[in-house]
Amino acid sequence: MTDGRSAPTSLDTAAIAHDDVSHRPARRPASLAWRSLRRRPAFWSGSSLAACLLVVAALAPLVAPHDPNHQFRETGTTASGDPVGPGSEFPLGTDRQGRDYLSRLIFAGRMSLTIGIGGAAGATILGVLVGAVAGYAGRPRLRVGPLRVSIPVEDMLMRATDVMLAIPTVLLAIALAWVFGPSAVLLVILIAATLWMAPARVVYGQVRAIRQADFVLAAQAAGVGNCRTLVRHILPHVAPLIVVYGSMAVAAAILLEATLSYLGAGVGPPLATWGTMIADHITWYATDPRLVALPAAAIMLAALAFNLMADAMRDAFDPRTWNA
Repeated sequence: MTDGRSAPTSLDTAAIAHDDVSHRPARRPASLAWRSLRRRPAFWSGSSLAACLLVVAALAPLVAPHDPNHQFRETGTTASGDPVGPGSEFPLGTDRQGRDYLSRLIFAGRMSLTIGIGGAAGATILGVLVGAVAGYAGRPRLRVGPLRVSIPVEDMLMRATDVMLAIPTVLLAIALAWVFGPSAVLLVILIAATLWMAPARVVYGQVRAIRQADFVLAAQAAGVGNCRTLVRHILPHVAPLIVVYGSMAVAAAILLEATLSYLGAGVGPPLATWGTMIADHITWYATDPRLVALPAAAIMLAALAFNLMADAMRDAFDPRTWNA
């Protein structure tokens, strides 16, 4: 006997499945971005390479086989005073002063990465600050006695950014380095002062487009202050772009530091960076190419690592790729 109820058909099953799917909670944008990011080989290649470089730099005293500044006068040079090649005692040979080249390369990487990351962080923070204030403030009107004065904050900040973009970056950095003297702290400041314009313009455009959104107007109508509105409601929407441009800034900062160090505006001895290692041995490129090729390869790998990460994150943060 039957109870009078018919068995569910295939159409009923499909309808039930469709109803279940329609009632599933939507994925958060961060989850979708991470799902897209973790499927990109470029991200894993760049992050793995960057992690290896950072770990070696952080553990330089433990990884380096010798003191980077110790001169091996008996075994570090040949009878004619030339550097020795790779061997059991010196895996990458020595430099023209008889110092272990692998140890110099590791400690120089520590300094180059520290300056590059520090300069990129400063440039990103300064660029976000300028771009966010310019994009959100616009032309505020202030009461001065009986008058209401319009202050062109947006125009002043962005015209200052345009002026900085028109100044040759390398020439400005070299001039400032020669005035104040070479030092690691000065290099970080110089890099931050010459690379902040690109993130400033990007953040300015995004904040300017978002400041008239409904959720921003609702926050302002509810009495939320301007600073809180900018930090809590606008900047989180710009955060993915900030991360991408921050990673790109690290690669640009490493290249700029190497350029300045090669031109004599880097750190002074006994400290070394990859750029100063190239500058110290540029006359040996024909007779002993490794003295120039090894630090140049390290610069290339470091810049490549952070650029790969930036490219992968830029694509992963694009909503058009989330359903691909």
